Parts: sequence; C-alpha cells; structure tokens
Amino acid sequence: MKAVVFAYHTMGAIGIRALIKHGFTLPKVYTHDDDPRENIWFESVAELCRQHDIPCAAPPDVNTPAVVTEIKSLQPDIMFSFFYRQMLKSELLAIPPRGALNLHPSLLPRYRGRSPLNWVLVKGERKTGVTLHYMVEKPDAGGIVAQAETEIAKEDTAKTLHDKLAALAADMLDQALPRIRAGTAPNRPLDLAQGSYFGGRKPEDGRIDWTQSCWEVYNLVRAVTRPWPGAFSYFMGEKVMVWMVSPDDAAPGLLASGEMDIEDDQVHVGARFGSVRLTEIEFKGKVLTGPQIAKELGPYWREKFK
Repeated sequence: MKAVVFAYHTMGAIGIRALIKHGFTLPKVYTHDDDPRENIWFESVAELCRQHDIPCAAPPDVNTPAVVTEIKSLQPDIMFSFFYRQMLKSELLAIPPRGALNLHPSLLPRYRGRSPLNWVLVKGERKTGVTLHYMVEKPDAGGIVAQAETEIAKEDTAKTLHDKLAALAADMLDQALPRIRAGTAPNRPLDLAQGSYFGGRKPEDGRIDWTQSCWEVYNLVRAVTRPWPGAFSYFMGEKVMVWMVSPDDAAPGLLASGEMDIEDDQVHVGARFGSVRLTEIEFKGKVLTGPQIAKELGPYWREKFK
C-alpha cells in the first residue's frame, strides 16, 4: 500500500518507522524546516528519510496547487499525518481512496486542537493518550481508528509525558496498521459535544498567575518546563524563569499571593491556596537550585513575585 506522509518531530519519526515496519511504500514525506528560534530537542524526520532513501520536502504550504498536483501524481492509496503543523485542506484530503489519518496526542474528542500535551498538564488531568483518526476539514473531528490511554503521574512534566505517549503511539500503530492495510480497521464517529477544544500556546502564556492555587501554579510549571520555553514571573523588575517547583497545600493562606518566605534554605512563594517551593529557577542569567535560590534571593525577602 502506497502512503504519502506528513510528519514532524519524534512522533513523526515513530510514525514513519511503523509504516516501514508494516510494509507501506512511502513515495514521499513532507515535513517542516527546523525553526532556528526553537529549541530542537526532538528527532529529525528529514534525517530519518535520508537514512531510508525516502524523498522528503518541506514546502511552506502543502495546500498550494503545485504541491496538490504533485501529491496527485504520486497516486497514494492513503495518507498519514504525524505531528504535522499544517492543516490539510479538502482538496488534499480527497486524493487518497483509503482516506487520510492523523495521530493526535490526546483522547479525542477531548483536547482537540493545538498543544494537547501541554494543556492536559495545565488542566491537571490524570489521564491522557493518543488517537489515530480520519482527517476531515474540521480539525480533529474525523472517526477514530485506534486509541490508547495512559495515566499522568503527579511528577510528570511535558517531556516525560511526551515520552510516555511516544511509546504508546508506537504500540498502538503496531496494532492498527495491519488492520488498516487489510481494510478491517474501525471508523468510530466522534461525538464532538463530549469533547473540548484548545488553541495553541505561546511562550508568553507561561507567565505565572500567583492568584491561582499552588497546584495550578505547579501544573503550569511542569507543563512548559524544559525543553519547552518555561514558566516565568517577575521579581524586582527582573524576569525569572521558573523551571521547577514543589506544591505545598498543607498550610494554606500563610503567604499572600506572590509573597516570599525563606526557611531552612528553602524559598516558598505564596499562591491563592498554599504555596510552592522554588526548586530550580533562572535569575539574572544564573540557573539556581535548592539553597542557591535562598542565598540569591534572601537579601530581598520583602520583595514579591509578580
């Protein structure tokens, strides 16, 4: 079976490997050029394609007439999208007779849209997963072919959760792709009324709101900590990157929102309910952990985080 693939990121590489493993022919892969402003910590789809002698291109827009014509000429039986950042419009989706499928990192119909990996942590969810579904013009709205779920641990960050979902996706594709080739895969309709939709996240969305509870602050920090851009606040007019915190709801209300307290070389910052202990920050160009934070911020103990 001939498959045209749209792929980026580690999940894209996982999808391509799974297709190769299960005997799909890949006449071409479309990916994205890396953004020099972005922290590139994930696997390169372009490099993987070079290793397997698969033609690969990164057009700025795959929905242009020239690219649509090219894909028609490849005569794919099916198309797959793995973490590709562009929406495929109806003219592209109509090309393959076996349809077009997308790998989405959430339990659809929940967390349709952008950045679900981060949003489930921001919202304090206890489980998430991956979904392979048919693409229609409306985002993340086509029928489900396969789905797998995993627990979100209290200590998970976006990176550890990403790694869980990557392993989960590889297993799910191993089970689903033979059925897709055989034409026996299910197509379970989505009830969008039971779901939710979230937009993309920008670095400025990482600003900490200290009027939230200590758990909401913690969830934001772990959702965007390295290798993502990070959560931040301001202290004495200086931007402080907050890379990791520990929530403490044992004694709520002792510190006002953003107020700092230092005890036993530990720095706590007040939230609406409880406080968080700063365990790793970046202040004035220095990465600080543990007692280093107390030593650096101690002289300014009357100041507040804003």
